[in-house]
Amino acid sequence: MFEYFPGNYIWNLGVVATLNSGGMIDEVDRACRPIRDLADKGADVGTQQFMSSWRAVADQLESQATAAEAAGHERTAGQKYFRSAAYLCQAERMLSNSSPDRIPTYKHLLEVIERSFELVDPATTRVEVPFEGTTLPAYFTNASTDGSPVPTVIMWNGLDSTKEHMYCSGWPTEMAARGISVLQVDCPGSGEALRLQGLTARIETEGWASACVGYLQTRADVRADRIGLVGWSLGGYYVPRAAAFEHRLAFAVAWGANHNWGGVQKRRLEREGENPVPHYWEHVLWVWGHSDIPTFIEYAEGVTLEGVIEQVRCHLLITHGEKDRQIPVELAYRSYDQATNAASRTLRVFTPDEGATEHIGLDHLPHVGAYTADWIEDTLTTLDSNSLG
Repeated sequence: MFEYFPGNYIWNLGVVATLNSGGMIDEVDRACRPIRDLADKGADVGTQQFMSSWRAVADQLESQATAAEAAGHERTAGQKYFRSAAYLCQAERMLSNSSPDRIPTYKHLLEVIERSFELVDPATTRVEVPFEGTTLPAYFTNASTDGSPVPTVIMWNGLDSTKEHMYCSGWPTEMAARGISVLQVDCPGSGEALRLQGLTARIETEGWASACVGYLQTRADVRADRIGLVGWSLGGYYVPRAAAFEHRLAFAVAWGANHNWGGVQKRRLEREGENPVPHYWEHVLWVWGHSDIPTFIEYAEGVTLEGVIEQVRCHLLITHGEKDRQIPVELAYRSYDQATNAASRTLRVFTPDEGATEHIGLDHLPHVGAYTADWIEDTLTTLDSNSLG
């Protein structure tokens, strides 16, 4: 993995994620250069300065976008709003929950990214998925150009990403180019659902899946029998868990396996493996709605696919990086070995020589994204062939 900040895994992960999700190397360098010395003090130190430095570049881009829009250059404006949003969402995830900048920055991010949709990607709009008396905020990237029903993928994030990270990855736009719509959802414990609505994560993710499928089946531009579910990072637990109980799904993808996330937390208490974000335990307790680590660790024993993934019946893809420093690759093999009742099962492990060998392939995200897109296309072809036969 490219190491802008030698030895600081978490900050480096943020840099490569941004460079693989629409960031420009000059802009990322200008955001990082003022804080290079702080990186030597560890991932938790200097995150406020990290935010300030990245925000300066994001604000400059937003100012340029505003000027371009006023001059009638809407594509230039939309592209700059997009990159401003990409930097804001990466910097916001680094903050401590106690930072007074966290929620205002996230709210501003929502405004900036939605302005980019309006100017350069009108196929993507904000939608709300009804859920337990409230809603799950989401973006819908629509591949249907004439209103006719097309296959659709529900996309979920993980412990620390948001629907904005999913959109900025470029994967929803790529899928739409292939004729497949993407619903990018902030589930409980993530993004807007957590930050602005206080919805926290839970073991039973099938409720989220049922809400998403139910919403999509109300849309005339969605083919109801061709809905799939993709999730990265902690989504590698969320998705197979949901697919084990929500059998309206045609396929499921664990973009980074997470067979026994509860067990991984015990290892992290012993400082084994890397953390994904600074202020790790503070973040984990916030996501899951717990107040102390011992109680949470006991609860997290239930965040496992043991005895669950055998109930997945749809087509299943599991991808993983061979050198993932957060989630050991053996957990990907365990998920694959136990998914014995899936309509089909595929395991793809990415190696250091090809790249995408780090967590969810963040060191070469387009490589994993292309493989996953191809697998989905092939799976849909198989489904259509079987229905004709």
